[in-house]
Order: sequence, then C-alpha cells, then structure tokens
Amino acid sequence: MTYQLLPEWVTQEAVILAWPHQQTDWAPWLQDTRCVYLDIITHISQSSGAVVLLVVDEDIADVQQRLHGFTGVLIVPAQFNDTWVRDYGFLTVEHDGQVQPIEFEFNGWAEKYAADLDTQVNRRYLAPLLTQPLISYPEFVEGGALEIDGNGHLLSTAQCLLHPQRNPQLTEQDYHAMFSRTLGAQQATILQHGHLENDDTDGHIDTLARFTLHQGIVYQGANNRPTDPHFAGLKAMAKELQQAFPAHTLFSLPLPHIMDGVEDVDNIGAGTERLPASYANFLIFNDLILAPIYGVAEDEEALSVLTQAYPHHQIIPVNCATLIRQYGSLHCITMQVPQGVIKPEWIAQALEQVTVVTA
Repeated sequence: MTYQLLPEWVTQEAVILAWPHQQTDWAPWLQDTRCVYLDIITHISQSSGAVVLLVVDEDIADVQQRLHGFTGVLIVPAQFNDTWVRDYGFLTVEHDGQVQPIEFEFNGWAEKYAADLDTQVNRRYLAPLLTQPLISYPEFVEGGALEIDGNGHLLSTAQCLLHPQRNPQLTEQDYHAMFSRTLGAQQATILQHGHLENDDTDGHIDTLARFTLHQGIVYQGANNRPTDPHFAGLKAMAKELQQAFPAHTLFSLPLPHIMDGVEDVDNIGAGTERLPASYANFLIFNDLILAPIYGVAEDEEALSVLTQAYPHHQIIPVNCATLIRQYGSLHCITMQVPQGVIKPEWIAQALEQVTVVTA
C-alpha cells in the first residue's frame, strides 16, 4: 500500500509547536521569542484549530498562566533540544482517506547541533496521542527539506539532501526512489541552485519555494536587489522552476536585507552578520496563511505577492524578526497536523479548554 505525503493545504486539525525554554538557543531573546509563539497560538486557536504545545515541565505552570482564557491548546510535557519542530516532528501521509503519521531520523541538521532529545519527541511524547501507530524510516530527512503538491510532485534541494553528514550512501537518484517509496512521490524535482547566507539547514526548500493550490509556485527571489550576492543563485533557481514546471505561474517574493550583531543581542539590524530572512517560510493552516514579516520595507510587497498567490486565504502577518536571529522563521517552528491524525478525544478536550496531557 502506497501512502502519499499530504500537501499543506489539506484540512488541518492542529499545529505542533515547541515552547522556547531557558536551555534553548533562544535564551538571550526568550521573552520576545515567546511573544511570537503566543501570536501564532492566538491565530490558530481563534481559527478553531488546536495547538499541540510541547513544554518542558518547569514551564508548564507559567504557560498555563499565559494561556488563561484560551481554548484550543493541548500542552504536552516533553524534553527537547530545539524548537524547530518542522524538522523533527512527524509528517503525515495518506492513502484512500486514511492518514498515517511517519518520521525520518534526525541528526541535528547534519550533526551541527545536539539532537538527542529531539529524536525522542515523536515516539515518546506524540505517538500516544495519534490514531495510528507511528512508522519510522532510517534515513535522515528534515521536514523543512520537503515540499509537495496535490499531484505528488515533490520539491527539495541538492545542497541539503547531498550533504555528506546526512545520507552519504544515497545518490540523487536514490533519493528519487526513496521519496517514491516512503512519501508516494510521483515525481521529484531536486533544485541545484538557491541558498540564503547563514542558513544552517543547507538550503531547506521551505525557505526557497512553495507550491500554491492551483499550479503556482511562490519563491524567494531577489529581483528587488540585483546587486545582492544572492541574486544570481536565486535567479538560477527561478529558471530551474520555470523549466521543471512550465505550466505553473511563478510568484517572486522580494528579498530583505537584515543584518545582526552577533554580540549585540538587543540591536537587530546593526551588526555585520547577514540573517537568512525569507518570506517563503509561511504556514498554510486551512483558510489562513501565517506570513513572516520582519519590520522592513519589503514586508508590504511580500504580503501583496502572497495575496496574489493565495487569493482565497486570509494572509496574517506575524513579526518574525526575533526568529531569524536563530536563522529560521515561522514555518520552521511549526508542523501542521491533518484532520484525523490525533485521537479525537484529545482534540475535543483541547478545544474546550487548555489541557495538559498526563501519562
């Protein structure tokens, strides 16, 4: 039986988030980061969706207080290294209306960061909440490296997949076969170009190109910055997309230029390090699109492009200037959950009141 990875625009019942805590890399900006998370939680809960919120034990009481008066939140006590749940949270595939959670192995983005706790999250904390047993695959693949449309056409990048610390035994052709076997990909396009400076995921597709519902692709361009070092690579990526998807409409997002001081934790924009800010790192959740903005001039144009690309969605801006200080953005910290994946009694409890999962 072949299951197919579901596109992000199918009906979703929840979003998974991992609440930033003092032992994460968010420590210098912890309160600002938590405000971004609260903004996302508010939008999801107000849309009648549920948030599955991973929280370390010592923060549960504080989170409950912050969420006083909320509904739609299921607090799951858990231990984790990082909050980038897009890359270690389970994925959802489907066959004949039956949804199935799956996971790949995770090694901290090609062994750059510790991941000993992240690798346990699905099996230890989330699996008991699911309607179907979790299927695990041995390959190292991050969720942010995968984008798929409703026809089973998968997008990814060679720079990420072929990194020697992920799956050195796999060739590009091997990946095509593996994506067909595990994700039901009818076809895979693996981009050779496109990368943002200081993106330590090695070029995740969710920072570069995203499908729309009706034969379109939104991509991170740089047409507004023809002298930018990213211009040539992103233009070459756009050409690849045009060649691979000749019938698709391409929507180019403007490129922001945001610098950060490595030592100056309070003054974003004043340093010498380029941050990998991407407008392609948005989340589709039912009829909403939560769109990252950064408090810069390009925000308005980016929101306009998304409105054109997704005319039937409500585009909600979320200021993610704090998130990019750790080299990711809104899509990276979220993982959507299609309808029917979580046991209905847990969803029902969460929608009635903020609920803490107990063993």
